[in-house]
Amino acid sequence: MKKFSIRFNKTRGMEGRGTVDHVWRLFDGDKEYLFKHLDISVPIKDERDGEDWNICCFGVLLIDRETSTAVIRSEEP
Repeated sequence: MKKFSIRFNKTRGMEGRGTVDHVWRLFDGDKEYLFKHLDISVPIKDERDGEDWNICCFGVLLIDRETSTAVIRSEEP
């Protein structure tokens, strides 16, 4: 399972930062995704990254592009 860190998108709506509805930043290693919604069914915890706080979890990422939802599960469907 991979580790994912999730943070509120303070720059949403700005150029290249998604629409004002893209409120979540999800980090998968060096990749960053912007999402409108989250659906997480694994345990989460908080962590500090410099001055910023994240929630983090371990699981499998599924992307629902129709609704712009990050779905994190314990295993593939």
